[in-house]
Amino acid sequence: MAGSNVIPELTTNFMVYGEDNAFLGVANVELPEIAPMTTTVSGAGIAGEVEVPVLSHFGSMTVKLQWRQVTPEVARLAKPTSHELVLRTALQSRDATTLQTVTKSLRIALRSMPKSISLGTLEAGATTDTETELEVAYFKMEIDGKEMVEIDKFNFKASFEGDNTLDEVKQALGMS
Repeated sequence: MAGSNVIPELTTNFMVYGEDNAFLGVANVELPEIAPMTTTVSGAGIAGEVEVPVLSHFGSMTVKLQWRQVTPEVARLAKPTSHELVLRTALQSRDATTLQTVTKSLRIALRSMPKSISLGTLEAGATTDTETELEVAYFKMEIDGKEMVEIDKFNFKASFEGDNTLDEVKQALGMS
């Protein structure tokens, strides 16, 4: 049914879960940016400067969740401890050949620590727009059950489609 002629369209819907697969609430989510750490290389033999990425080392990754209102589940995310989140998403695409709707699953698992919680505003008949920002130390993304990206900063793993790009570095450091 779904081949290479599939046109991505939109996010049909998603759910935010916490520890023990507990539903956390209705939220808008700003996903982490995966940006490599870089350094400038210059000197003899180089005509200028080049920003080069540090192999499989990444800058700070944060996730922001904007909630409709303050709830006990949201308040618990302010506790200064590690929090696990799972975002389960249904992605809608279109098979260009048959025009049939195709649904794919996107699963993002995060282990994180609280950076801030903004309780938002109180206004009659409106949402509070409470916002939680978490620092992400572990990130895993799967599409239709296939692992695409796994970054585990504390356990020296940066895997892309199953290839841990830090294996040679770990070997050089005597870690494996």
